[in-house]
Amino acid sequence: MAKQLAKLLHYHYVDTGAMYRAVTLYLLHNQIDIHHPDMVAQALPQIEISFHFDEETQAQFTLLNGENVEKEIRVNPRVASAVSDVSAISEVRRFLVKQQQALGANKALVMDGRDIGTVVFPNAELKLFIIAEPKIRAQRRLDELKEIGQETTFEEVLANLAKRDHIDSTRTDSPLKKAEDAILIDNSYLTKEDQLNMAIKLVNERKSATA
Repeated sequence: MAKQLAKLLHYHYVDTGAMYRAVTLYLLHNQIDIHHPDMVAQALPQIEISFHFDEETQAQFTLLNGENVEKEIRVNPRVASAVSDVSAISEVRRFLVKQQQALGANKALVMDGRDIGTVVFPNAELKLFIIAEPKIRAQRRLDELKEIGQETTFEEVLANLAKRDHIDSTRTDSPLKKAEDAILIDNSYLTKEDQLNMAIKLVNERKSATA
């Protein structure tokens, strides 16, 4: 939905989850122990993350030190298992929040992530907090993985989502939570089109209110 909304509004789109996954991939590839924050902090200056939009395919992909890692950060089970632990490291959060704020400076932007409305852009014009029932989220994620040839089970996906939600919601540094002024959308039983139309309506209402 965030991607489609950005496209329709002609805004930039930033998937902050991809940034945390890219950092996780770098640490795993370089055998850096993610349970030692000092070692992780020393590695961060060696990491450069950017996004590229392919006009021909109309797809955006993540670059890690100049290499397209979009597929690997999505399907590598080790990344999925470790990303919430990496995301809980304060040094990693400060490193990426600074980059995210720079990406959004003076730009029309749709940013997708778990602490955007509370930490990265607490003064954002519009904040949407999207939820869905756990089993529905798990089935959607399983369908996505099957589409790209990743073999797993519903139970494994559900357990991974529960683990990530727990870690992200209970971490000390910028935990996952709804901003007080965010609009809650439960998309458990909405179609993609319904959800997108709802978001567009909210954007237009906000634009009219601030015009």
